[in-house]
Amino acid sequence: MNCLSNYLRCSALRYSRSALLLFLMLLAGSAVAQQRGLSPRYQDANDDLVADNPALKEDWRDPRILVFAYTPVEDPALYARVWDDFIQHLSDATDKEIRFFPVQSNAAQLEAMRAGRLHIAGFNTGSTPVAVNCSGFVPFAMMAGENGQYGYEMELITYPGSDINSPEDLRGKKLAFTSPTSNSGFKAPVSILEGEFNLTAGVDYESTYSGSHDNSILGVVNGDYPAAAVANEVLKRMVGRGVVSESQYRMVYRSQTFPTTAYGIAHDLAPALASKIRAAFFDYDWEGSALAAEFADAGMSQFIPVTYQEHWSLIRDIDRVNDTTYYCD
Repeated sequence: MNCLSNYLRCSALRYSRSALLLFLMLLAGSAVAQQRGLSPRYQDANDDLVADNPALKEDWRDPRILVFAYTPVEDPALYARVWDDFIQHLSDATDKEIRFFPVQSNAAQLEAMRAGRLHIAGFNTGSTPVAVNCSGFVPFAMMAGENGQYGYEMELITYPGSDINSPEDLRGKKLAFTSPTSNSGFKAPVSILEGEFNLTAGVDYESTYSGSHDNSILGVVNGDYPAAAVANEVLKRMVGRGVVSESQYRMVYRSQTFPTTAYGIAHDLAPALASKIRAAFFDYDWEGSALAAEFADAGMSQFIPVTYQEHWSLIRDIDRVNDTTYYCD
């Protein structure tokens, strides 16, 4: 069984009373043991929970062309233009040709890095643990505001005039998720609905999948879904671009703050190349760029250093409550 199909199998919800109690403890900020699940194809000698660079120089990769992919969105062509200036900056910094890979799904992005076809990527919050453990992804950056603030919240939204005014009103209704690998689009809302509101997916409400936050938002606005679980940073950007307006949806629940998209590289890139890529993220000038314009509504204006071990601790806790494992062959 391959990594991704096994992950999806393991993400089935198998709750118990002890898991629900643990969930409430996590909301209160209680610490729990680190979850481990790195594929045996990778090494982690320094216990930082991500794959080490190969010990043998002959196992390092230094491709002539580097492929970059941003997390799946409704309009990949739009985001290819958004990232154009940054990609040119990255090309200048590495002296490499950089190609933008417009991924259509989380699965495609995960498998591309696992297979060695993807070198630099932004993985969404929920799929980052899968990318780290099953695809050898090494996160090192995240977007943040001017003062270093970062993160987003999961929101449950519905359309104006619906009879859904709180999460309890989802009972007997359909709720749109994005994909099983998404934090705000699946894992967090399912955990919260179970732990806080005693609503179990597939029992108390019907689940459907849209494929992306953009699709979920547009589905609610157009009346295709009664409600959806989305990342509010995507919602803010769509409002900022004029794709939707605040009058076209209502928020009925907002979660605590989660880390946003993780940016990083494949674990086996040559150290000198990896160093140039990291530096390019942190010395990029956002002022006047398409990137700054696109993410301004979400308050983002720079890349800041992050580690998977520290910044994704809460996300691993949520996965643990969901009884998710990252077993990869």
